[in-house]
Amino acid sequence: MRESLQVLDGIRLNFSQEGFMFLNITLALIMFGVALEIKVQNFRLILSNPKSVIAGFLAQHFLVPAFAFLLVLVLRPSPSVALGMILVAACPGGNISNFLSLMAKGNVELSVTLTAISTIVAVVLTPFNFALYGSLYSEASHLMMPISIDPFEMAQTVFFLLGIPLILGMLFSWKFPLTAKKITKPMKIFSLVAFGIFVFAALAANFNYFLKYIHLIFLFVLLENGLAFLVGHFTGKTFRLPANDIKTIGIESGIHNSGLALVLIFNPKLFNGLGGMAFIAAWWGIWHIIAGLGIATYYSRKMKSNLKSEPVI
Repeated sequence: MRESLQVLDGIRLNFSQEGFMFLNITLALIMFGVALEIKVQNFRLILSNPKSVIAGFLAQHFLVPAFAFLLVLVLRPSPSVALGMILVAACPGGNISNFLSLMAKGNVELSVTLTAISTIVAVVLTPFNFALYGSLYSEASHLMMPISIDPFEMAQTVFFLLGIPLILGMLFSWKFPLTAKKITKPMKIFSLVAFGIFVFAALAANFNYFLKYIHLIFLFVLLENGLAFLVGHFTGKTFRLPANDIKTIGIESGIHNSGLALVLIFNPKLFNGLGGMAFIAAWWGIWHIIAGLGIATYYSRKMKSNLKSEPVI
């Protein structure tokens, strides 16, 4: 399997400068929409329910990247695929997690709080986690692929993609609360549609490669994404949290902003469309929504089943 994937290490996917600019603008608008929902009261949960917030933060930003790295060492995929797995794990949560938590009858307030914190700290922790585990992988792998990524360049890129839109979105929401409330839902719809368009765009020009290797990429994404959901779930269990909080942390841990990963991967100053990385991030963007919907449905039905089984007094 590893030998089959090695061809992806030498592939630089076709993506125009205009397409790359579209990705940047789209992600910035998506993050602006996320910021419209970030309010001061979201952070009050840190004081009123610190145990759940700490557990979620720990799972998302420390345990998921660490376990993803261990999975890479066990599976030993080709270098570009391994780096794609590490990068996706290092990315913050995606905003669809809030909808999935609502669908799963989890703690939506906790979900929004964790998404807000995750997105803000990603400016620092995404470059940090990738630099840490990427360099460790390079040292441990017999298939050496030197990491020559400037951490400052990556942090700067993440700040422009996440930090500035977040600041502008929060300021807009503060100054124009009524307008922000009106446009929040359309922005969410735009986020889903735009993300689908730029995942499709990332694959369309290289569809032959995608069809040829999807069965292998699928397995790696399936295992990594499943592991991320489990890490979040069992972190909540370890902290002995309420069932609704456990569900939410599991969902938050399994949903990652693969749009950010794609923009970083197609950045000519960073990874310049490295094949294995791009395929992992693009397929993750599709798969984590499918898996998240499945898990949210299971949680929701399980709760209904539990309610029906309770004796009526």
